[in-house]
Amino acid sequence: MYTALYRAQRPEVFSEILGQEHIVKILKHQIATDSVNHAYLFCGTRGTGKTTTARILAKAVNCLEDGDRPCGRCANCMAIKDGSFMDVIEIDAASNNGVENIRELRESVKYPPAVGRKKVYIIDEVHMLSTGAFNALLKTLEEPPENVIFILATTEPQKLPATILSRCMRLDFKRVPQNILVEGMGRICRDKGVNITEGALKLLANAADGSVRDGLSILDQVLASGEKNVDREKVLEYIGAAGEDFYIDLTELVSLKKVAEALVLLDGALADGKDVKQMMKDWTSHYRNLLITKFIKSPEDILNMSAENIQRIQEQSHHISLEEINDAIIRLSKTINDARWSTQPRILLELAIVAIATDLVEEGTAPRRERHIRQAAPVSQPAAKTQAPAPQAVYEEHGPEVEAAPASQTGTAAVMVSSADNDALWHEVFEEGEDGAGSFNLIRNGTVLACVDEKNFTVIAKTAFAKKFTEQKREDIEKIMARKLGRPVRMLCYAEGESIPGQPAAAKQEEDLDALAKQASDILGIDIEFE
Repeated sequence: MYTALYRAQRPEVFSEILGQEHIVKILKHQIATDSVNHAYLFCGTRGTGKTTTARILAKAVNCLEDGDRPCGRCANCMAIKDGSFMDVIEIDAASNNGVENIRELRESVKYPPAVGRKKVYIIDEVHMLSTGAFNALLKTLEEPPENVIFILATTEPQKLPATILSRCMRLDFKRVPQNILVEGMGRICRDKGVNITEGALKLLANAADGSVRDGLSILDQVLASGEKNVDREKVLEYIGAAGEDFYIDLTELVSLKKVAEALVLLDGALADGKDVKQMMKDWTSHYRNLLITKFIKSPEDILNMSAENIQRIQEQSHHISLEEINDAIIRLSKTINDARWSTQPRILLELAIVAIATDLVEEGTAPRRERHIRQAAPVSQPAAKTQAPAPQAVYEEHGPEVEAAPASQTGTAAVMVSSADNDALWHEVFEEGEDGAGSFNLIRNGTVLACVDEKNFTVIAKTAFAKKFTEQKREDIEKIMARKLGRPVRMLCYAEGESIPGQPAAAKQEEDLDALAKQASDILGIDIEFE
């Protein structure tokens, strides 16, 4: 019977584990000094070697050799490999997650090892245990009988109770670097007599996303074809992905708002058998490539593609704005998430194409803010008669014309934008802030963004409580505003009714407007009234 690659290539000793040198170093030192912990928690994404490392550790503590352990050759090591060793018990917590299962475990723990030095319990997907099961495990986990080791493995450590976490030595497994995956899969292909190109290996490693098991599963699919010469195009065909040309053309059509042509292009790719969910991921990666090429002059080491395609992406990134890239990535990321539960992912992708091309905005989200750069100079001095100060780059919304207010006490020219634009910017601040702190909701409706200048932004709080709470969140708000505006800014917060330094009172503002209206009326000979 054929054995899948991820099983046939499973490491049997510490030296064969890929990409987890920090964990191997800790475990080997503990084994050499006989200081192995009684409980471990192995955390990390799927396919990074948690269960495999747990088995190797079980071999090491029961190995019959005196030298470097585990040897992988002695009777105990071979029995653990075959799954017939009585003192290594593997439990799947996903299907054995009740209190009665843990009670059985507690009873069996009392008995000493039958064959080896240590009795090892490997509990996989431990986050699936019920609350009652966790409580039943606590005391045994904290003070297990002598010669008993617990190894808990999970992809979601945040779901474990703090009482469990505090009783284990936690080891975090990293995603395996792409170059290590490329080297490992290249060795397997050479051993099987398959000639595979470097580009194909990089594409496989990129699709694995740091998971050794995922990478070997995809490679197994490619090798199952019996091909002795494998290139990048064949890998794209096997994994159901489209080539870079497709995403360059699709992005171009969407950028030009040619919705019909974009939908026809998508239909052709799907008719050729391409996987719609894979296309969502790859199109997101294409926008990421556009982002990279906007800021990095020589992206060859970062982007896994040919020099010709990199040049085409660089050319495309010149006429696609950063905001368009940002909106597309956010829209596609949401589409990928929604597609996980949908029976019609194609419709979701088609909707994403329409939304990106037409700037469609979902209900409850801020509209896309079209921006351009203008020169902001103080209006008190005519530019033709005096030397203008260095121009300041100011983001301006499409809408009412921006006017530079008189310099404040700090000497900075305030940029007065329309209230609608301020509301949109303030909305974005809270949308981002809520991801890190739900308490942002408390000040969402109690504050208004009054104005923004080069160094400061002014917030008006409707109540004293809202002002106090806004001040408490000063650091978070200033960081988010700095990211939005592209420069460091300081928050000035005032309660409603307080006078703002550097700005005239409301009555004085009305008088100034009336005087200005009268002046204009005298010059133009018509009645002018400011609302």
